[in-house]
Amino acid sequence: MPGWRLYQILIILGLIALAWLFKALTEPKLQNWARAREGWPKWRLRLLVQVRRRMLLVWFSLLAGLVYIVMQHVTWPSRSYLIGLAATLSTVWLSIGLAAQLVRNRSLRNILRWFLWIYATLYFLNALDEITAFLDRLAIEFGETRVSALSVISALVILGILLAGARLLTRMFTANVRKNRDISPSMQELTTKGVQLLLYGLAIYIGAQAIGFDLTGLAFLYGIIGVGLGFGLQKVVSNLVSGLIILLDKSIKPGDVISLGDTFGWIDSLSARYVSVVTREGLEYLIPNEDLIANQVVNWTHSNQLVRLDIYFGTAYDDDPHKVRALAIEAASGVKRVLVQPNTPVCHIVGFGDSSVDYILRFWIGDPTAGLTNVRGNVYLALWDIFKENNISIPFPQREVRTLNDPEADGPAHVITSDGATG
Repeated sequence: MPGWRLYQILIILGLIALAWLFKALTEPKLQNWARAREGWPKWRLRLLVQVRRRMLLVWFSLLAGLVYIVMQHVTWPSRSYLIGLAATLSTVWLSIGLAAQLVRNRSLRNILRWFLWIYATLYFLNALDEITAFLDRLAIEFGETRVSALSVISALVILGILLAGARLLTRMFTANVRKNRDISPSMQELTTKGVQLLLYGLAIYIGAQAIGFDLTGLAFLYGIIGVGLGFGLQKVVSNLVSGLIILLDKSIKPGDVISLGDTFGWIDSLSARYVSVVTREGLEYLIPNEDLIANQVVNWTHSNQLVRLDIYFGTAYDDDPHKVRALAIEAASGVKRVLVQPNTPVCHIVGFGDSSVDYILRFWIGDPTAGLTNVRGNVYLALWDIFKENNISIPFPQREVRTLNDPEADGPAHVITSDGATG
């Protein structure tokens, strides 16, 4: 039937069409303007992207609010009630959609956004009490516990809000702890993991209490879990306890260079169950915490970053050993990563071999995380160059073979080597 209710519906449909037209005209311009923003923080750019995606709601809220204000002054309030309700709902939906972006988890964000949309719609339609009573009647009772659909939905919303808040607080706390240079990396890991466990555990506990779930009735379940931990989860518990010990005694921390058996690399991260070790080849080993506690581990950077490396070489007996030692020290000192202070390179004679005088060259580096083989190779190359320049020879085994053939003898030829062996 014709009347103001029908007229308001037609006006709302017209406002939707007009908002769609304005969206089509302004969205490309807003996108080009956003791309030209340089130096803006990421949160502003994300907010601008979300506003661009909701341009239809933005324009409809503005147009509907403007028409509602005009009709309030021109006509009676009852003749603009539906338009005002549409303007209010669109504005609330827009606000909820933008505010939900604070939740980083996509699934949790979608659940929270849809729940708030439904709740706000029912609230402004004055249907919240009827729906609440209906959901409360949908209940299951076992013993003295009564769980209704309303309590489950409320608990899920509360749990989602608490988990989002726990996640936000954990990130803020972690960022502040990382900036504090007075706290060691191992204690930073221990503190952040403890706070994370506490906040998430508290959020789950409050969510369970919100639906009226009595956690004290789980004593029997706790006993079963304890037995399972004692028999089936020994390794898991051992790794967890070992990880806690590693964090407390600070024997291993992120950035340390370690050797465990044939594995050599640096600590990338510490977790509750394993330690991530990255090798020079780019391989990532996940070593259980228990192995680091029970086995012998070489930590090259435990107390400091200084590491001594040894190189063995030999020169001919005709070369002056005093000159060889001086040249070797000079060559090592000229390599970029080799330290000259406080520990200078040294070179010593370690023996007289069969064909060479044997030396050991010792030098120190302060950045083992940059690799050991490459700096050894650079020192060897420097030795080669400086020995070539100063006519220092590096001997290698040589053998002279002479063949003796007696033309009058019918027997086989004899082969005599330089060391006197015959064959």
